[in-house]
Amino acid sequence: MSEILKGKNAVVTGAGRGIGREIALALAEEGANIVVNDLGVTLAGAEPTSTPADETVAEIKKKGVNATVNYNDVSTFSSAEAIIKSCVDNFGKIDILVNVAGVLRDRMMYNMAPEEWDLVMKVHLYGTFNTCRHAAALMREQRGGHIINIASRAALGISAGNANYSAAKGGIISFTRCIAKDLGRYGITANAVMPTGWTRMTSSIPEDKLRTLAVTYYGLDEKVANTLPVDELGKKVYGDPGDAGKLIAYLASDAAANINGQLFFCGMGQIQHYPDASIPDKTIYTSAGRWTIEEVVRTFPGAIGKALVNPAPPQPPKEKPA
Repeated sequence: MSEILKGKNAVVTGAGRGIGREIALALAEEGANIVVNDLGVTLAGAEPTSTPADETVAEIKKKGVNATVNYNDVSTFSSAEAIIKSCVDNFGKIDILVNVAGVLRDRMMYNMAPEEWDLVMKVHLYGTFNTCRHAAALMREQRGGHIINIASRAALGISAGNANYSAAKGGIISFTRCIAKDLGRYGITANAVMPTGWTRMTSSIPEDKLRTLAVTYYGLDEKVANTLPVDELGKKVYGDPGDAGKLIAYLASDAAANINGQLFFCGMGQIQHYPDASIPDKTIYTSAGRWTIEEVVRTFPGAIGKALVNPAPPQPPKEKPA
């Protein structure tokens, strides 16, 4: 543990399971105090339970780091305010916000009910706005903070049957790039990351669709894609859900103070920078199979970071008229 985030306070939404849980653990491993927010609902957004969030908090505390649980709903503006407030109430201020919370209501667009569209938009896109809005107001006052919003390669239109999810994630990318310009002058960064991992969410992909994607998008040999057991194929295609944690810890640190308004993919031992929402312009690889924070800090600035332009560098406060 490098403790690159020692003394920092973070909110991670959707931190009870999957990639959100792994991100919370990665931030904790680097010394951050964590508010673990999760409703504990099913993928469809039903049957809430406190168990997932409670278990993540317990795991973080084993690492000797402070953590507190929060069960509020990101999709409601006032409830999202309570999530951010819990960080201030428990730890004094908020330095980091990572928006991961999400649900799925996959269906072909011509069969999609308005309620299925609305729910996914409410949780992903509205939820990201809601927490960012409340956190940004506090970060602006303290002139510093880091926001990392979780997007998805689904926003690139790689598959059918999830128009609501893809649109929401595309909106998160655009939203993040816009607020980076709104907030950068106050020393606040906002970046988006498209992580990958074989999780509860990706394992819900129908088997035939997974096998097709493995060949057509991920380039697996057709014979391999059609013969591997589903879980083994899923892990081969999507990788470990913890792969993105160290990049996000880096983006949440002062070492990345000038990385702002950017879109990255992270997983399978790769970090890719996307100058737009279509193709990456640079890729770096880890030789160890999974990134460490030390390797990200050592490799990222010279390989990807040196070419990045902050669209809104920090500006000194304006002097008030006498």
